[in-house]
Formats: sequence, structure tokens, C-alpha cells
Amino acid sequence: MLPNVSALERNIVSIPCHTTPFLPISTLHTSNSSIQVSLLIPIQCLAYKHCSVKCRQAMDNRYESSETLRNKCAACFRQFNKIEHLVEHMRVSYHSGHEPMCGICRKHCRSFESLREHLIGPLPKQECKNIFSIRGCRFCLTILDSSGARRSHEGRCQLSNMNYVSLMIHCLGIHDQLDSYRARGPQVVALACKMVGGGSDGSLDMCARVCITDEYENIIFHAYVKTPLSVTNYRYESTGIRPEHLKDAMPLKQVQKRVQDFLCNGEPMWKIRPKGGKARILVGHGLDHDLDRLQLDYPSSMVRDTARYPPLMKTSKLSNSLKYLTQTYLGYDIQTGIQDPYDDCVATMRLYMRMRSQAHRKEDYPLASEPQNRNNFASWRQGELERMNPEEMLEISRSDYYCWCLDA
Repeated sequence: MLPNVSALERNIVSIPCHTTPFLPISTLHTSNSSIQVSLLIPIQCLAYKHCSVKCRQAMDNRYESSETLRNKCAACFRQFNKIEHLVEHMRVSYHSGHEPMCGICRKHCRSFESLREHLIGPLPKQECKNIFSIRGCRFCLTILDSSGARRSHEGRCQLSNMNYVSLMIHCLGIHDQLDSYRARGPQVVALACKMVGGGSDGSLDMCARVCITDEYENIIFHAYVKTPLSVTNYRYESTGIRPEHLKDAMPLKQVQKRVQDFLCNGEPMWKIRPKGGKARILVGHGLDHDLDRLQLDYPSSMVRDTARYPPLMKTSKLSNSLKYLTQTYLGYDIQTGIQDPYDDCVATMRLYMRMRSQAHRKEDYPLASEPQNRNNFASWRQGELERMNPEEMLEISRSDYYCWCLDA
């Protein structure tokens, strides 16, 4: 004769329901101690309704936890109920060793903004926040060995403005050293322009000033540019440009030819390639707009734009301003009054050099778009991918953008 279940319930309510999934009823006694049953009945069936909300959640999650843990992304730590969901996540996320990474928990982030939120944002990971507050550099987000090492590192990481040079070149007319640089080998150069307004309402951007610097912040080329249309708004408060600056300015077509010839460095446009050629890498912020106003074409493979580089963009995938990037990652202010293109060149070059100097794992074929990687997560490999663990999937995953460390 089986004991009354309700009687059994009264005897097992005190047993923590999340500590054991099954218990032999033979170990439980009703008021009639001579009655024992040898069947196995899940404790949840008897005691679930008596549990607290916390106990119920623990009971519900117990059977899923081990499987979900096995389906945890090794890069961003997202968890999935099914292995096929993890495979799909890896297929579209393009995780790689080139992503910004937390130096404490090793979590991969899509951008430095995401990493900053992870470390010191409104809802940071507390353990990482505590360590970062003691040993983390607030500019490059590197974790150092000690607080003393952090102070020394931050002293080198925080840079200063070049206002005295800006004041010097503000009154400078044409400064052209393009010919002397043309004879040298491939280099990285930065370009920035300042616009004045044209049209009836002054809203049409026209390039009126251009500056090019090298990796060492030396001025290679500086000129005021004669605009193709009459200027209706000089925007003096931000550009510092007056009518007298443009009186003897270099014609736009001449500037365009000088700059294009310098960038191509004697190599035909159709022959320019990212590696092994003579053409120069061009660094800037919002270069699409600057090149358009200069009416100049240049291959995108040779352009390094701080406004469009994924690690320097917002979490919403929108561009940060150069003013914000300089203040946050270099530690000084620009564009506070009259803006000088030399300041912009220096800031973008410093950002580029900092991104280029990152030490990432070397890979023979680092880009997901390369032919050797196109089948890494192909649908016909689904079964093979589902048998991999998360670390093995991360090992074959590749970046969907060109990391600037590959220029080093």
C-alpha cells in the first residue's frame, strides 16, 4: 500500500529542493513508520509548490546550467541554450584577437567604448572595476602590474597639445616640401582640411585650408586654397580664415594635383596595393568629406580614418568626434577655439600610431574576407562546428575589419 502523497509532502517540505533532484521515498517515513516505498519520485513533484521563488528559479535552471555553460561564447561570454545558436553567433560576430579586450577577465569588446563601459561604465563588472581603479590606465585601458606602474605609464600615455606650433603656422602661407618627400620610401601621412561656407546661406562646405604632416608631426604641406565659388561665410570663429588669407591662395586644381601626386608617390592609381607598393598610407578624420571637397580620389585600402575605425566608434556604431577621441584616448583638448588643421593632423596621427602599436596575435590570414577563411563557418560545416568547443570556434574566427596593427 502506497502512503498518501500529501502526508509525504508534509515530511519533505523542509528539504532544500535545489540540493538534490531525486530522493528515494524509501528514506522517508509517514506517520506509520512501518510503511516504506522503494520507488524513486522527483522531489520537485512533491515540494515545488512549497518553495520560495529563489528556490524555484534554482530548480528550473539546474538542468540547463551545465548545457548553457558549454554553449558560452569564449570571446564575449554570451550564453546560449543550444550549440547551434552559439555557432550562428560566431558566424556573424567576427570575434578575433584584434578586438579590444579586458585585461582582467579577457572579455572581447567590439570597441574601446564598450570596453570602457565594461570597466568604468554605469553598470561595470564589479571585479574588473575594482582592479582597474587601482592598476588601469584611463587612456589606453591597459592593466598594469601595480599602481606605481600605472602612474608611470599614464605619464607617458597622456600627451600634450602643440598650440605653439599651431600659432606659428596660422600665419604661414604656402609651405611645400612635397617634392623632397616624394623621393623617400612609403610612409604614413596625415591630412586635414578646414572649410568655409559657400552658397546663398553659407552652408556649402568648400576647402580653404589644407595641411599634411608626417609620422613625426613635421609639416610637409600647408596651403590656403582658392575656392571654386565665392565665399559667403568665412566661419572665422572656428577657422580663423579671413578674406586676405585667400587673396593669393593656391588654386584648388593645383592643390589637388600636388596632393594626389604626393600620395601616389609615382605609382599609377590602378596599380596601388596595400602591401609592397610605393603609395602612402593616408590618415585623417572624416576623410571621405575632406577628399570629396578636394575633388581627390584615393583607394580605400590606403586610408586610415579615425571616424570609421570600428574600435574607435561608439557602441551604437556611430562615429566619435575627433575632439572626443583626443580628449579620451590622448588626454588633451583640441578645437577649443579657432581650429587649426595641424592640430587635427597631429591628433589623428597619434591615434593611428597608438592603434598600430597594439600587440595582437599574428595570423597568416587575419581577415574573414580572405579566401582562406571564407569556409570557416560555412553552413555545410554545421555538424563539425557543433562538435567544437567555444575555444576552438574562437580559434578559427577572424576579424571583419582591417586592424591597424597589421601596418606595423
